[in-house]
Amino acid sequence: MEIFSLKNQWINLLSIIIFTLLSISSKPATLALRSNENNMLALLSLKDQLVGDSHGVLTSWNASFHCCQWQGVQCGRQHQRVVSLNMSGLSLAGFISPTVGNLTFLREVDFSHNKLQGSIPREVGHLKRLVYLSLEFNHLNEIAFTANNITGEIPVSFGDMKNLMKLHLAYNLLIGGILASLGNISTLKLKGTIPSSLGKLSNLEHMYIGTNKLSGSVPPVHNFSSLLVLDATENQLSGNLPPEIGYTFPNLEAILIGLNQLTGEIPRSISNIFSLELFDIALNGFTGLVPENMGNLRNLLVLTISGNYLGSGKPGDLSFLSSLSNWSRLQSLGTNYNHLYRVIPDSIANFLIRLEELLMGDNQIIGRIPQGIGNLINLDLMEMKGTFIAGEIPISIGNLQNLEGLYLDLSNNKFAGTIPLSLKQCTNLQKLDLSTNNLNGSIPYQLFGAFERLIYLNLSHNSFTGSLPSDMRNIKNLVEFYIHNYNFHGEIPMTLGESLELTTFFMQKNSFHEIQLPKCFSKKPKEKGKVLSTKTIVSIIISILLDSILVVLLVYHSLRHKARRGTFMPSSLFDKGYLRLSYKELLECTHGFTSSNLIGTGNFGSVYKGVLYQHEKPLAVKVLNLRNHGAARSFIAECKALRKIQHRNLLKIITSCSSIDYQGNEFKALVFEFMPNGSLESWLHEQHDQSRYLNFAQRLDIAIDMANAINYLHHGCETIIVHYDLKPSNVLLDDDMVAHVANFGLAKLLSTVTSNIGSDQTSSSVIKGTIGYVAPVSPEGDIYSYGIMLLEMITGRRPTCGLFHHGLSLHNFCKMALQEGLNEIFDVRLVEEIGVNRKRIRNKPNMEAKIWECFVSFTKIGVSCSTEVATDRLRIRDAIIELHATKARLLRTGFYGRDNR
Repeated sequence: MEIFSLKNQWINLLSIIIFTLLSISSKPATLALRSNENNMLALLSLKDQLVGDSHGVLTSWNASFHCCQWQGVQCGRQHQRVVSLNMSGLSLAGFISPTVGNLTFLREVDFSHNKLQGSIPREVGHLKRLVYLSLEFNHLNEIAFTANNITGEIPVSFGDMKNLMKLHLAYNLLIGGILASLGNISTLKLKGTIPSSLGKLSNLEHMYIGTNKLSGSVPPVHNFSSLLVLDATENQLSGNLPPEIGYTFPNLEAILIGLNQLTGEIPRSISNIFSLELFDIALNGFTGLVPENMGNLRNLLVLTISGNYLGSGKPGDLSFLSSLSNWSRLQSLGTNYNHLYRVIPDSIANFLIRLEELLMGDNQIIGRIPQGIGNLINLDLMEMKGTFIAGEIPISIGNLQNLEGLYLDLSNNKFAGTIPLSLKQCTNLQKLDLSTNNLNGSIPYQLFGAFERLIYLNLSHNSFTGSLPSDMRNIKNLVEFYIHNYNFHGEIPMTLGESLELTTFFMQKNSFHEIQLPKCFSKKPKEKGKVLSTKTIVSIIISILLDSILVVLLVYHSLRHKARRGTFMPSSLFDKGYLRLSYKELLECTHGFTSSNLIGTGNFGSVYKGVLYQHEKPLAVKVLNLRNHGAARSFIAECKALRKIQHRNLLKIITSCSSIDYQGNEFKALVFEFMPNGSLESWLHEQHDQSRYLNFAQRLDIAIDMANAINYLHHGCETIIVHYDLKPSNVLLDDDMVAHVANFGLAKLLSTVTSNIGSDQTSSSVIKGTIGYVAPVSPEGDIYSYGIMLLEMITGRRPTCGLFHHGLSLHNFCKMALQEGLNEIFDVRLVEEIGVNRKRIRNKPNMEAKIWECFVSFTKIGVSCSTEVATDRLRIRDAIIELHATKARLLRTGFYGRDNR
């Protein structure tokens, strides 16, 4: 019995041991199963928040497969947990689900090149194993949220990610303050002060906190010996710079703190930063003298102290220039808009031979321009307006000729004598302003033969005599020309009319003869109260009868011709000079209007490519679909508009055809010049063809072309023409990427006396045009439509984009971004373009900032043109001037982008 009892005890004990072992062995499997289930649920939740899966990648994310087999998902070999998530380049939209924080083994996440929006989930901070997170530019071991539309605050839990090496959050819509544990944060909508705890980041090399709303003073820190770049441009920082800044930041290469509210004197310790290359404190409230020991900075490339209160108005203000021999590398010197007083030292022309920009205007500088100024052969901008400089303009200024774009502004001084003939050697001159001086004599006629790139010329308020040169045809790019308050006489040269871009010409208070311009077309007003004689009435009746008989004979002849041939010869609405084409010829040249020849469709018809046997160049044949309501009326409207216009930026009409097809149906078509590069729409939005890319310079040229076309329609025709349907698909590009405005099917001819372009008055209760491009209330909104197109070109977003709802429009989106100083609105391809050119422009100080300024200027023009109140919109002529000025600034940067024509 005892043996049996003992045996049972052993059996029970063995059972307990086996059960325990089984329980222990099954626990990891159960945990693994639960973990896999949690991973799967987290991924499915993530899938639910994503839309636009055009590649079908997320279709594999279902219960039929283990989540480790889902496309884009990678698991660890041992624990079968998700360790990598790659959704790059799938055009996904939507939001990042907070459940991503449950993928606790996640080490790599790549959502780059998608269209994600919304806020950054706080739960991302739980991913303590994360070493690679990219939402845009694929930088290993970095969080790259650059150039998205992510909103919200930076999660505090980001500080828990100990493996994180860099954090890029530039060009987003983030709000809140800077986390003390984060260092490399740039271009955000941040507020508050700079925390002194940033000094704990002893290994930090680059700090970009520019274009925010940071306030307070620059904190005194003592552990930033490794810092190379400090960029706090365009904030609301105030107070003085720490006196010891030169000792606590001994290795700085760039101090960029312009556009703030800083005051006090420039610390003398700055001279201790021997590695300093860029020093920009422009547009602050600094006072006192510029330290003389600044000459110790031998590596200086850019010195910009413009827009402060520096100087005492006494001799010695420019004493810091006494050590110019040490600044042999200097490329940009900006001291304008201060209180500096002194003669410009001659040494400036002997030692600064690499200087590209010299800005010394709006100071109290006296004396003369040094004769050796011609030694600065790299100079591309010279501005000395608003000083007390006198004497003659040095002849040596003509040596400044090997330049891409020279701005020479010597206005509002006391220059005397004549314009030196040597100036003609500056053949790349784009802006010349010599106004408000004491210059005299005649203007050398050779100058106007040399300045082919000139867009701005101001010679007003001087004492010139004589007449204007007779040959001014070479200044064909001139936009603004000011010669008022002269003693000129004679005639305005006829060749000035060849300056097709000229929009502003002031010539008041001269002694010119009567200007002989071609007479404008006008209709004589009807004479009221005049009674026709009996003889006149009889003549009119006889004429009407004869005309009626002639019409009957023509119709009879046409009907017989139709019955015999089966076609109806076209009755062109244009003059005899236009080519006459039949339905048969158009059918043959387009291969029967086949789909292979189809190049576009619209509301009222289709466009086909065709080649006539007697012509080498292809044609574009627009065939009206007369079954669509309004197509016939569109045909007549387009013919009426096109017969009255001719401009290089309007699509050229070749002829029209109104006939009968082989089925006996009415046929109407318009034949245009073929545009081989298609529409602006295709270049902006066809993502599948990466080769179709417009760089910023091309977009700027196209914007100018469109503005010239609108200006001609509104102000250059005998009758005002309102287009009504301006949009990218109606802007076509030729071989040279010159823009041509097309599609006048909705155009309306207005009386020049009664119409008011841009007013809110309308004679129609139907809003014409395309949604997104039509001005609110007013259908007469060509300027509004143009402004929207500019914003579409700079952002890469259509006005009908899903982002714009609940009161947010493309106009408001860009306007708010400009007010906040944000750059995230720009087309990501333009942002990448800067990166492509960065190596080429890195040796030109501030060039990248100037390129951004060109982007902003372009956007401001678009916003100004697309305001809801018509009277507040920018005039098209003013838009042209501002676009040309932006183009001139862009040319000076040497930034042209890649050419993918």
